[in-house]
Amino acid sequence: MTSPTPSKPSRSSRSAEASATPASYEAALEELEQLVAQLDAGQLPLDQLLGRYQRGAELLAYCRARLEAVEQQIQVLENGEPKPWDGQ
Repeated sequence: MTSPTPSKPSRSSRSAEASATPASYEAALEELEQLVAQLDAGQLPLDQLLGRYQRGAELLAYCRARLEAVEQQIQVLENGEPKPWDGQ
């Protein structure tokens, strides 16, 4: 009797994980830095390169949105009108 071999995640489950919303700005930035290092290394096959580039674009958009939300909150606070911020 042979033991079952562990299966690799399918392409669709890997893409679902990759497109998950980051837990925080810091997590997104860390993942983005890792992606940039992988892209800079130039050792990825073309399909993986494209996938990582797309994920990087998603993370960049997320980081920009988070920064804009914080900037807006700061502007509200500077005008003396404190407004609750939900942190998302």
